[in-house]
Amino acid sequence: MPELQTEEWKEIWKDEYLAWICGFANAQGGTLYIGKNDEGKIVGVKNSRKLLEDLPNKIRDALGIIVPIRLLEDSGKEYLKISVQSYPIAISYKGTYYYRSGSTNQRLVGLELESFLLHKQGATWDNLPLPSFTLDDVDDGVIKRFKKWAAKKGRIDKSALDETKDILMKKLHLMNNGYLTNAAMLLFAEDPETWQLGAFTKIGYFESDSDLRYQDEIHGSLLDQIDRIIEIVHLKYMKAKITYEGVQRIERYFVPDEALREALLNALCHKDYARGIPIQVSVYDDRLYIANCGHLPENWSAARLMGKHSSEPFNPNIAHVYYLAGFIESWGRGIEKICDACKADHVPLPEYDITGNTVMIKFTAPDERIVRGPNGTVNGTVNGTVNLTVNESRILELLTGDPSYTYQDLASKLGVGRKFVSVQIKRLKEKGLIERIGSDKSGYWKIIG
Repeated sequence: MPELQTEEWKEIWKDEYLAWICGFANAQGGTLYIGKNDEGKIVGVKNSRKLLEDLPNKIRDALGIIVPIRLLEDSGKEYLKISVQSYPIAISYKGTYYYRSGSTNQRLVGLELESFLLHKQGATWDNLPLPSFTLDDVDDGVIKRFKKWAAKKGRIDKSALDETKDILMKKLHLMNNGYLTNAAMLLFAEDPETWQLGAFTKIGYFESDSDLRYQDEIHGSLLDQIDRIIEIVHLKYMKAKITYEGVQRIERYFVPDEALREALLNALCHKDYARGIPIQVSVYDDRLYIANCGHLPENWSAARLMGKHSSEPFNPNIAHVYYLAGFIESWGRGIEKICDACKADHVPLPEYDITGNTVMIKFTAPDERIVRGPNGTVNGTVNGTVNLTVNESRILELLTGDPSYTYQDLASKLGVGRKFVSVQIKRLKEKGLIERIGSDKSGYWKIIG
């Protein structure tokens, strides 16, 4: 029988096991048995009665806590049961903090220690004051857009939206001891990375796990990132399955719009921004991953995440502003809405992978929604009803590999003139296979299924 999150077995007592008691106290509590072997079998401990007298004082002096210790007997073998409660304050042993995780005792250092101490103090990173971020750094354009969204949703008194920036920041709970907070910076700065690295989203298109074809980065305020991420994922990265109902053209992605939006909002709300690692969206022809640096609340599992649960955002102040803007609900229904959207669209439910400090959601395309690139594996029009010349096929393949290619880029790749490329592009447009999104200089090509 393996040891558990809340149980540890030791054959004899050693003073180093005070660190295990410290770990239990800092986590969910637990029980340390003295006189059990690694298989959980009772072997007894010879000096049990002396330990029963000595250990309470030793634990009190080393950790500053009092724990109940019981002397038990089984088949003539005596052993000790040390029951440790979870403490609301941080407990240290010789100046070091330990934390029980699974069946291991972890020594907390760096960002893990900082996050742990904040949690024990009832504080969150997003509510910490940031003296270097001032009202002058609050972007007026973002404020204007937030007021528009909030007024439309009606979750905040309209009079508050008429207040000056400083009063609005206070009413949004984005000030702490007279200073704007980390949440204010992430939400309302034009460029949050001036103060916090990694406050952006990276998107990549992969032909295989080791073959990244192209990528983009979405920067700016967290209030602005969400729509920009969805727009570029839809227009540049995901290929829609094209069908027709009469003359009406229907585009269907393998990730429903609402599911994609909720998953991205979850990542933005729950990310551990202190780690400086961007959210990563990995797009394949048949699957999509959204990974962010963070972790679930204590005692949570992937199974609980997929079921009914309360709302416990890692960044409650960011989540509050998202709620007022109408981006999210306040009752922890994000996962439920993702699953409902997938069910309604007849696509597989997402899968969650929680490893270390990374939370990742995976969406998988059903076979009938997979649309592959034009390198011999195209579904639908390219290999079907539309005939392509060799040159048209070569250009279409290049644009699938990198939709940001310009006319000059294509000419250089093919070793031809720009005018020749222009003629091929015109033909591809006429055949309904590509569409230009944005300007000639900064736009990109949308490949149409």
